[in-house]
Amino acid sequence: MMINDWGRRMRPGGDNMSRRFVVRATGPARPGQLAALATALTSADVTLLDMSQHVTFGELTLEALVQSGDGVDVTSLLCGAGDACGLDCRVEPLSEAPRVPAAETPSRWILTLMGASISAEVVAEVGALTAEQGLIVERVKRLSGEETTQSVAGVCFEWRLCGDVLDSVALRERVLALSERYAIDMALQPATVWRRQARLVCFDMDSTLIQAEVIDELARRHGVYHEVAEVTARAMRGELDFQQSFRERMRKLEGLDESVLEEIAQSLPLMPGVESLMAHLKRLGYRTAILSGGFTYFARHLQARLGFDEIHANELVIRDGKVTGEVAEPIVDAERKAMMLARIAEREGWEMAQTIAVGDGANDLKMLAAAGMGVAFHAKPLVRRQARQSVSVMGLDGLLYLLGYSAAELAEVMAAD
Repeated sequence: MMINDWGRRMRPGGDNMSRRFVVRATGPARPGQLAALATALTSADVTLLDMSQHVTFGELTLEALVQSGDGVDVTSLLCGAGDACGLDCRVEPLSEAPRVPAAETPSRWILTLMGASISAEVVAEVGALTAEQGLIVERVKRLSGEETTQSVAGVCFEWRLCGDVLDSVALRERVLALSERYAIDMALQPATVWRRQARLVCFDMDSTLIQAEVIDELARRHGVYHEVAEVTARAMRGELDFQQSFRERMRKLEGLDESVLEEIAQSLPLMPGVESLMAHLKRLGYRTAILSGGFTYFARHLQARLGFDEIHANELVIRDGKVTGEVAEPIVDAERKAMMLARIAEREGWEMAQTIAVGDGANDLKMLAAAGMGVAFHAKPLVRRQARQSVSVMGLDGLLYLLGYSAAELAEVMAAD
């Protein structure tokens, strides 16, 4: 006998007399059930072409595509084996032989739903949306654990989808609309091998890692907040680019006492979830970096507190205990953030597909676009629309769910010696 790529036994002259069946077995899960059914297939000289098995809430579901020679009583053999191991077996003959899955499969996607809760109404809306786009839901899996034991707050479900998206622009708009309507986070990304192979995570600092814009805090303490805010407004109107506005704002801080910097650094409010996220990323072996248009003085405090591997930000020029208002070159702007992301990846020997960037502002968009996964975190509407992924409800540790880690996996990592 000959064996093809799927291990199917081929009889000389073809298999015109063979038949194909779908076997479905369900029941309370217990050890040895798969072995019992496979043994029954072997004894009947039935060929296994494909199979899938999972356990949900203690109930096993096994499905298999099998092929038998003409005259073999597959139903009796398998149902008998199922009865012996506590499974209800159904055997359904196929009138047309399906094509066994090959390498050229449809596009596959991962849709992550996160929030304080996920209602049936949300599931219905998302299910309708995927159907409109021609996507088939292959599997839905809960990543979050019990609220009393999990380290990441909230509920998360991961949907595995297949199919080609009919209208990516319309899909993106609907995803954003549903996210806002139900106060949940939705992220759709290709199901590629790189998702669990990311090695570098780069963060903006102000309003991403911390709940503050440091330059605004400095301006308040120096009594020039409204003047600095006006410069910021001019930049947002397009009258100044980032570097021009940054230099002008810095000039207004001239004379600020260095002691104020330490006071602000010690009281910076962290973004919810950042401590949990950093603890997990360090245990999982990721390299982490701060790429910020803010200041190294404050980035160093975060590095010491949270364990970032490296920081790249703007250097405050201090002379005789006072901020001079001068700007040290180079200024970290949008272009430099994207460049530093690529430079770190190249230095470490990683593909850009293995990089993740997280930020909240327009100054982060180039970095988010360059990264393998770009995440707009609690960002303004313009940034959310342009970024490929966005998180607006969950804390920063929700990023772990986007990477595909379950609460059980995260607990195992943190419990390891």
